[in-house]
Amino acid sequence: MDVNQFAVYQLKNIPENRQIRFRPYSALQEKGIQIQYEDYEQVYLARMQPEDEPGEIRKRFNEKLPRRFHGHSISVSDVLVLNKGGVVTSYYVEKDGFTVIAGFIRISSSGTLVSLDTTDFHIKGKEGKWLAFDSIIIEGRQFFLMEHETYGKEVAWVVLDEEGKLVVDHAYHGFDQSVQQQIKDYLNPPQLTAEPQNQEISGGHIQMQSSNAMDKPPLENWQKYMENGEYLRSSEIDEEQNYNMIDGRRNNMSPKGKNGRVSVLAKLRRKQAEIAKRSVKPAQQMEMAEDMERRRK
Repeated sequence: MDVNQFAVYQLKNIPENRQIRFRPYSALQEKGIQIQYEDYEQVYLARMQPEDEPGEIRKRFNEKLPRRFHGHSISVSDVLVLNKGGVVTSYYVEKDGFTVIAGFIRISSSGTLVSLDTTDFHIKGKEGKWLAFDSIIIEGRQFFLMEHETYGKEVAWVVLDEEGKLVVDHAYHGFDQSVQQQIKDYLNPPQLTAEPQNQEISGGHIQMQSSNAMDKPPLENWQKYMENGEYLRSSEIDEEQNYNMIDGRRNNMSPKGKNGRVSVLAKLRRKQAEIAKRSVKPAQQMEMAEDMERRRK
């Protein structure tokens, strides 16, 4: 059955089923008769509406049977199987109401360790022996409610999967909503999400940038000097509007006139000339003076 479908099962019309046909569930339990899937046949299968419950389906069928329905009207001893949101539940039809029965639909494979017939089972991390007394099918897998054979209800129940792995510990109210949610979480573990990336909006579109690129600090001028080998060039790169204009002037500014500021290179050459004049030694000045005096004579 697919998700959100229901099926109607009725007893096969064979002599062996006469003693259980149209009998209430309690009467069968008193005689030790088990409700087995092998004794039934599917007479209807359809998609289930979100609001459908066993009572709604029974009422609708009693008012008018669908064309594809191949059995008698829904009666005592019939079984309704609902697959709602991936959870499969079987309902035995009573005169008034329904009885939830376990194990009507079974999923078996060669590798399973637990079934509804399981007894004297040892659970890892638990003391004593355990037996299975109820089951549920969720998302195509069967899970079993286990009870301690010695202490019974005095010890909290646990839920195992078909392989005997502990899925839910301390189940106090059977397969209630809380237990079912824990089973679904077990079947669908949360996925690890990638590290968030920084978003940059450009031209109306969101561009993703990795955190590594955004975390790189900007270089200072002295760091650029170490990379480029020249402070003036690195300083110019820091402010230049056009990188093909690395010409010794910041921001492509032209030299100023007499009333403006002179260029950096002009200042540098003037400074070098002043230093050169001051660096002439006194001895050289004396030799030049003596040479001039001899020429006068």
